[in-house]
Amino acid sequence: MSRREARVLALQVLYETDLAGHDPEAVLARHVREVNYAPAVRNYAETLVRGVMQTKAASDALIAQLAPEFPVESLSPIDRNILRIALFEMRQGDVPLKVAINEAVELAKRFGSASSPRFVNGVLGAAARQ
Repeated sequence: MSRREARVLALQVLYETDLAGHDPEAVLARHVREVNYAPAVRNYAETLVRGVMQTKAASDALIAQLAPEFPVESLSPIDRNILRIALFEMRQGDVPLKVAINEAVELAKRFGSASSPRFVNGVLGAAARQ
């Protein structure tokens, strides 16, 4: 199973949900219909999307605490959702902290701005130390 592929799918779903206010379950279902994802990728993406949506308020509060100079609502939607995914994975417990952080930094390199990887790494590093 490619958890990286599942993270990319979850990021796409969460990004659209965040920007357009669409229902995350409907967005996920549409993406799954459009691309023939392996069942394990679909299942892990579903876990991530549902988990992030359930823990969004707690994740946003933690981000605000760890990066007070960057209001969560002012963060780029990409950075905000990468952080939410990683924080969910870090709390979930079945992904080692270093792996969750490294995968988030890779997503930030691929989809974020030039400053995204450093920002994501800093916030998640601080979260790991708590």
